[in-house]
Amino acid sequence: MDVAFIIETIAKIVVILLIFSALAGLGTYFERKVLAFMQRRLGPMHVGPFGLLQVAADGIKLFTKEDIIPQNVVKPIFKIAPIITAATAFMASAAIPFWPQFTVFGYTVHPIVADINVGILYVLAIMAIGLYGPLLGGMASANKWSLISAARSAAIFISYEVITGLALLAPLMMVGSLSLIDINNYQAGGITHWIVWSQPVAFVLFWIAAFAETGRTPFHLVANDHEIIDGFGTEYSGMRWGMFFIGEYANMFFISFVISIVFLGGFGDGTIAGAIQLLLKVSFFFFFFLWTRAAWPDIRPDQLMWLCWKVLMPIAVLNVVGTGIVMMF
Repeated sequence: MDVAFIIETIAKIVVILLIFSALAGLGTYFERKVLAFMQRRLGPMHVGPFGLLQVAADGIKLFTKEDIIPQNVVKPIFKIAPIITAATAFMASAAIPFWPQFTVFGYTVHPIVADINVGILYVLAIMAIGLYGPLLGGMASANKWSLISAARSAAIFISYEVITGLALLAPLMMVGSLSLIDINNYQAGGITHWIVWSQPVAFVLFWIAAFAETGRTPFHLVANDHEIIDGFGTEYSGMRWGMFFIGEYANMFFISFVISIVFLGGFGDGTIAGAIQLLLKVSFFFFFFLWTRAAWPDIRPDQLMWLCWKVLMPIAVLNVVGTGIVMMF
């Protein structure tokens, strides 16, 4: 195997880990600021100018805080659950093209770790595995509320994986490929070629499912903010709790990239303008996650399941059937 290819791949992995781990921390700062603005508060202000050093303070606290493992937990599973959540979030990024290819000193860099021909299927599969983090974390805890949260999170993730898959099926039928690079190139003709115009129903369905996949409001039933406990993470402390947090925010960024690439043209024809547009699209979707938290309450678990199985799934199936009929003619 080419040595340059190996070095490039390792470098890309390190860059993704460093950048998106840092973005997860910055994401908490922006969330607190956005929520404070919408609720007429100041948010973090005391640590550094405009509270910018609050991110560093929180990081230091997580790394230095005592890692407490309660007496009656199943220790091996309790310890590995946060690792599963964080690892699967970053593993999903391997097939996502974050930027168009560019040349540095005559060497062409491809900002994707692995351009596999089943990229979107790989992303969905890894995201599905990610549910084992909350599930195992809650089941291994010596806390019945953590166990209830684990069961609730598993029900939510499994249910909305169905909607995610069905929503993507119609666009994939049009493109004829599972590679995210091919999906991006399919829309390279400009804004009029974006899949969102021909698949608006799939776009809305996938966007709704993204809130459940990332456990965000109004589907934040994994660990409700208005409950005294912290769901499956109630008995976690220090950096183990922080890994759950990093996984959640990294997932928000990665799912924003997937939505932008699949439905909104990605980085287009690969120009600098297209790359900047991709970052703006991702920023908007991330902001929308925060905006929704400020504007919407959480719904009940039974309402969430009703919405999934009795509303969204029939619509998704009809959309797939309709797409197939249109393509036949």
